[in-house]
Amino acid sequence: MSNSNNPNEIIYLDNAATTRISPAVLNAIQPYLNELYGNASSLYSLGRESAKTLEKARTDIAEAIHCEPREIFFTSGGSESNNWAIKSAAMLIAKQGKKHIITSAFEHHAVLHVLAGLEKQGFEVTALPVYKEGIVRVSDLEKALSEHPDTGLVTIMYVNNEIGTIQPISELAELCRTRGVWFHTDAVQALGNIPVNIEKLNVGFLSLSGHKVHAMKGVGLLYVNKKILLPALIEGGAQERGFRAGTENIAGIAGFAAAVKEAVINMETKNAKLLPFREKLYNSIMKLERVHLNGDYEQRTINNLNFSFEGIEGEALLLHLDLAGICCSSGSACTSGSLDPSHVLLALGLPHEIAHGSLRISMSEYTTEAEIDRFLEVLPGIVKKLRDMSPLWEIINTNLSLKAF
Repeated sequence: MSNSNNPNEIIYLDNAATTRISPAVLNAIQPYLNELYGNASSLYSLGRESAKTLEKARTDIAEAIHCEPREIFFTSGGSESNNWAIKSAAMLIAKQGKKHIITSAFEHHAVLHVLAGLEKQGFEVTALPVYKEGIVRVSDLEKALSEHPDTGLVTIMYVNNEIGTIQPISELAELCRTRGVWFHTDAVQALGNIPVNIEKLNVGFLSLSGHKVHAMKGVGLLYVNKKILLPALIEGGAQERGFRAGTENIAGIAGFAAAVKEAVINMETKNAKLLPFREKLYNSIMKLERVHLNGDYEQRTINNLNFSFEGIEGEALLLHLDLAGICCSSGSACTSGSLDPSHVLLALGLPHEIAHGSLRISMSEYTTEAEIDRFLEVLPGIVKKLRDMSPLWEIINTNLSLKAF
């Protein structure tokens, strides 16, 4: 967004939902839209050029996340990757007589809804607690594995999409490896914010999505350890070595590769820029009355802060911020149409009335200090206005007054 402090300009602070395409990605995409538009399965030169681009993208991404190119399968995004990994793994472990899966209580719905469907098919699912810090404990996983020797799969996200807390994936996955249990992680919110090094993570499956790192929407990947042979997701063609039929999105994949390389190279610089922004946001917002930070402050990505404001509905807060030209969210973009409180915040132990008043602020390398200052200038007045109109806030204040006597 612009460096200007003009209140009429849009201030975008919802980068956990999606991101703008970067100039490098736009440059990478452009030739494959109107010049090199050949089908990668074709034998003529235009098709061979697309095939070369496809494999170069696979190699570039593999180098960036430290795996082998053959372990990368391109998909339409994180939700598809999660579905493919979990459903296929469930099919395979069931053949071994294992029908127990472990997850966390605050996974993305692209995981939780798949697991709910598997429960209807006879699988048992254990959801580990995340506590007020929003972090899964290795000891809880160890206990669950001991209690359920028929566990075949564990799926726990690397970074929570709503509150940005980082999970100890290496330790969790290593524990599973010693028990002969497959491990999948949804790393969609991790890439570009913390290191994604598959050699160190010990995972069998890992999901990524392009539009979270300044690539196009509609492209992502699933990493599958070379020792695991998943069933085909889509049949009908030889694309993705026969595991996912359908003509490849060459433009999207080329842009995705550029975005991944850029995200890895620029991560430390971006985080160094955003750290003082996060500190300014935290210190300023926590001065407001009856405000709570959701999740641990330190063990989270630098670009994410999530607050709950007592006596306020999150939807009303978002609408008033929108009127001021500021884009934020009250939770996952995938459930923004729901009136129910966030399952993530409920998993932290927040009561419904507080969970309803949440605000997620998520930054990118394009965020400016002027935008942060403008946001902090606008927010207190909106909070006060909404609380002045809120019967719930009146009740809270009455109870506080009574406690003072």
